[in-house]
Amino acid sequence: MPAWLPWLIAAGILGLVELHTLTLVLGMLAVAALPAAATAAVGGGPALQVLVFAIAAALALAVVRPVARRHRNSPSGLRTGTAALIGQRAVVVAAIAPSPGGGGHGQVRIGGEVWSARSYADDQHLPVGAAVDVVGIEGATAVVLARDPQPHTIEQGDT
Repeated sequence: MPAWLPWLIAAGILGLVELHTLTLVLGMLAVAALPAAATAAVGGGPALQVLVFAIAAALALAVVRPVARRHRNSPSGLRTGTAALIGQRAVVVAAIAPSPGGGGHGQVRIGGEVWSARSYADDQHLPVGAAVDVVGIEGATAVVLARDPQPHTIEQGDT
């Protein structure tokens, strides 16, 4: 049996076990077995193979593992795209007035961008400059709710 074959078998077994444990350690050891197999393939003795494996394993565990752990433990609640806008504060730049069909339309500035917007509350009038919270995104329209606990509503007879 060639001297490099046990190293490849060990790398394969360590890789398979890593898939079940997800500790990152066995995966790094599987990768470290590959330079040891290469050393065996070019005729390096058993002591040199073990030394190459030890150096490769130490480098992998000292350099790669901390980076991988940092990425693996990153916040899973990270929101991107339009989902990141929900909960943001916005300012009304074109008044949002109730419409007969409900949920009047206007525009708000979220960060530095102007979005078409509609009120979450069907009877809510939001004047220019009103502070609002983005509670949802429907297509290209932000659904907003006034930050003021007593928003001005249009009463019957008001126009």
